[in-house]
Amino acid sequence: MKRIAIILGHPDASHERFCYALAEAYKQGAQQGGHECRLIEVGRLNFSLLRCRSEWEADAEADIQEAQETLSWAEHWVIIYPLWLGDMPALLKAFLEQVLRPGFALQYENGWPKSLLKGKSAHLIVTTGMPALAYHWFYGAHSLKSLKRNVLQLCGIQSVRSTVIGSIEAKTQQRSDWLQKIGKIASHQ
Repeated sequence: MKRIAIILGHPDASHERFCYALAEAYKQGAQQGGHECRLIEVGRLNFSLLRCRSEWEADAEADIQEAQETLSWAEHWVIIYPLWLGDMPALLKAFLEQVLRPGFALQYENGWPKSLLKGKSAHLIVTTGMPALAYHWFYGAHSLKSLKRNVLQLCGIQSVRSTVIGSIEAKTQQRSDWLQKIGKIASHQ
C-alpha cells in the first residue's frame, strides 16, 4: 500500500474540467488497489505569489503548510495539469514555488542545494490540445523535462514518469477510455 498525494493543477476549481475527472479516476483506481490518497486542489487554495527571496525563505501561509503536510506524508505524488502556452498554468507554478521551500524540499549548504524529498516518486499527467506526439517530438516535451529535472529531481524525487493526453478537445469520445486507463495505472502503483 502506498500513500499518494494527487495535485490537481488546473486553476479552475469548478470540477467541470477533464483534469478533475482524471484526478478522481486516479484516486478511485488507487483506492481500489489498496492505496491511500489525498487530493490537493490548487485552484481552491489561498496563497500569494512569491516576489522575492525573503518571502520564499519565510514561513508558508496556512494552505501551503497544509499542502506540505500532505506532500510530506505521501510516498508518491501525482501532478495533473493542462498544458497552457507550452507549460503548466501559472497558478500551479506559483503553488510549486510556495510549497517547495527551503527546509521542506531543499536545504542549502555552502551555496549548494541538498535534496530533502529523497525516496519519493512522481507521475505527471498532462493534457494538451495538440497531438501528444507533436508535443514530444517537435516541442521536445520541454515543460515535462523541466519539471522533472529542474524541480522534482533537484528536490530528490528521482523516479518520475509521465503521461501526455493529446488532442484533448478532439477526443471527447476517447475520454472515458483515458479515465479507465488512468484508473488502471493508479491501481497498480
